[in-house]
Amino acid sequence: MKNFLFLLAGIVLFSCQSPSSETQQEDAVAIENPAAPGFNANSDSEAIEIADKVMAAMGGRKSWDETRFLFWNFFGARTLLWDKNSGDVRIEFLKEDKKIIVNEKTGEGKVWKNGQLEDNEDSIKFYLERGERIWINDSYWLVMPFKLKDSGVLLSYQGEDTTLTGEPCEKVRLTFQGVGVTPDNAYDVWVSKGDDLVKQWAWFINATDSVPRFTRPWDNYQPMGSILLSDERGDRDLTEVKVLESVPEGIFESFDVSL
Repeated sequence: MKNFLFLLAGIVLFSCQSPSSETQQEDAVAIENPAAPGFNANSDSEAIEIADKVMAAMGGRKSWDETRFLFWNFFGARTLLWDKNSGDVRIEFLKEDKKIIVNEKTGEGKVWKNGQLEDNEDSIKFYLERGERIWINDSYWLVMPFKLKDSGVLLSYQGEDTTLTGEPCEKVRLTFQGVGVTPDNAYDVWVSKGDDLVKQWAWFINATDSVPRFTRPWDNYQPMGSILLSDERGDRDLTEVKVLESVPEGIFESFDVSL
């Protein structure tokens, strides 16, 4: 009788236990990576889970939020310095005498052109808008894996697939609604089943296209600050990628200040 009671108690205790540790870990990852306001709640649950794992593998949401200054060279055409906290972006063109300082949150800023500070209002407006578009494009090439749950994003699970190099992955599609300058675009991202990192991406001009405009690797991850960043994009690699703890005072106010 005593053995039966012990057995019964064990069954009751087991049935009342909380979900498995694996489920708890998955829930914790999701809580640590809340979606941005406007993220499409109709996204596939499998795709959302993958996005959360990617964020964790890249260093975690807390580390990403606390990363402030990012610098990179975009294809040898220009460099960008971005203050994630303030939204200030400094763009220096490497093949023409132009510099732009623009705040990606407010659209305000200033322009340096042909050896002097630009004072023509129409020209300033044109280049500040250009600067915003450049930042949207160039930053996506650098930090897309951190933006899988951004506003306006719909994530769709595409099943298991391999990269062009044969790495086993799970594929997720990103489409957009009412955000960015090219909302009709779509991206496929291949996330490694081994380390939960994005290893390849493909860009579609229109989400309805059956063939992407390009498919390129997303690799060569390096620890920078408290996060991981990647610079390998096939024939379009990024260079000089850095996470900076500080920048010279006034670098987002004056073109006379430089790194």
